[in-house]
Amino acid sequence: MGYATVSLSGGTVRYSLTLGPDALAAAVAETATGVWPQRRESYATLADLVARKVSISANGVKCEPVPGTVTPPTPDRANAVVIVDYACPGPPHELLLRDDLSDALGNDYHTLVRVEALGSVQQYTLERDRREARLAVAASSGSPAPEVTAGSGVFAFFRLGIEHILTGVDHLLFVLALVLGGGGIGSLFAVITAFTAAHSITLAVAVLGAASPPSWIVEPVIALSIVYVAAENIFLRRTASWRWAVGFAFGLVHGFGFAGALLDLDLPPGALAGALVSFNLGVEAGQVAVIAAFLPVLLWFRRAAWERRAVTALSALVLVAGLAFLLDRVLVAANW
Repeated sequence: MGYATVSLSGGTVRYSLTLGPDALAAAVAETATGVWPQRRESYATLADLVARKVSISANGVKCEPVPGTVTPPTPDRANAVVIVDYACPGPPHELLLRDDLSDALGNDYHTLVRVEALGSVQQYTLERDRREARLAVAASSGSPAPEVTAGSGVFAFFRLGIEHILTGVDHLLFVLALVLGGGGIGSLFAVITAFTAAHSITLAVAVLGAASPPSWIVEPVIALSIVYVAAENIFLRRTASWRWAVGFAFGLVHGFGFAGALLDLDLPPGALAGALVSFNLGVEAGQVAVIAAFLPVLLWFRRAAWERRAVTALSALVLVAGLAFLLDRVLVAANW
């Protein structure tokens, strides 16, 4: 996902695009060869990529991009900011935005565009199947300003939350390991409720700026949580009675991991509240969908004579995957 803001000054339209780590990796791969740190030199070409793939027309006439600037990521900030100015024939009354970045960054890429105009905020989601947005930026003489809604922007964060949980293999493995621990419907409900409450708390804490541990701590601990819970399933016979506490404790860490998807976009303060609520609802919707898919199978084999062997075998696979994640993240944190 990318987060773009559009601002106007006379006949110039400034397009400022923040790319998080996933989009940034795809963008750098598109514009460079070689491996890190050689790829760092290619960040300067991101402005050219945006200028080629994002077009802006004012009052039906194409605006011309001028050489842009790029603020590359740093050890303390994982995103990059690309700024491209478009010179238009005159002050625009209507803009047509076209975003073809999905051609370069992948079919799943989408840009959330925010425009402050006519005394309100307009938000649009541009993606592969919806590449253009037409918006009024100045009211016609004597006519009222058009009504503007930001529904597409709210939905974009909801969908981002769903995508984050469904594509977050580490989070899914942790949830699977949690529900494999045994117990009835009541125990499962307590576990998932505790996990949900915990990650909602730290997600809000991180996004609102109260606290945000560095990713080199959070990511290995998330992997360690997978290893710990899977090991409990293998070596302890009864875990259901206290599993809710385990879910809550590690859920606090997972919440900081979820927050990275929003923090990487550098959202303005005015957009944080709606983005936070929508994103968290998306995470919960994705999580519920995953649990609903697994639940019938779990309830079925808990009545089988081979339940213990199945739990042990599945937990062993989760344990191995968790160890792989842990090793990879420790090496990354150590800059190996």
